[in-house]
Amino acid sequence: MGLTALSDEYFMNEALKEARKAFDRGEVPVGAVVACNNSIVARAHNLTETLHDVTAHAEMQAFTAAANYLNSKYLRDCTLYVTLEPCLMCAGGAYWAQIGRIVYGADDEKRGFSLVHTPVLHPATQLKKGVLASACSHIMTEFFQKKRAQRD
Repeated sequence: MGLTALSDEYFMNEALKEARKAFDRGEVPVGAVVACNNSIVARAHNLTETLHDVTAHAEMQAFTAAANYLNSKYLRDCTLYVTLEPCLMCAGGAYWAQIGRIVYGADDEKRGFSLVHTPVLHPATQLKKGVLASACSHIMTEFFQKKRAQRD
């Protein structure tokens, strides 16, 4: 009996679990997983506040973890699932990792890589957006509403 391929929604739900971990830590709630051959090889969430590192985005953490797990700097046969559209830095990381596919949930209308009207992803990288976009957007809205309420 063959292995049933898991859906993009399944993996995005796993990325949302990571986003919730970030939320609970007071980090901007972005979560990511890297899947390869129908299995998760890396899980990550934003750690910029925790590590005092502006580069500690969920995607960058996931690329490092996946590369270490697979013992390869290239992630050609992998898919990055991330709850928010990657920023330009993370898109650059995806380029250098030669990630095979990127699937993201919510658009980032302020800092997403698609705002730059120059191709920044590796030419072989496939892109799918809007998977569980409502849930991905909701956690961001909830986080920033909570932050604003704490300031008031």
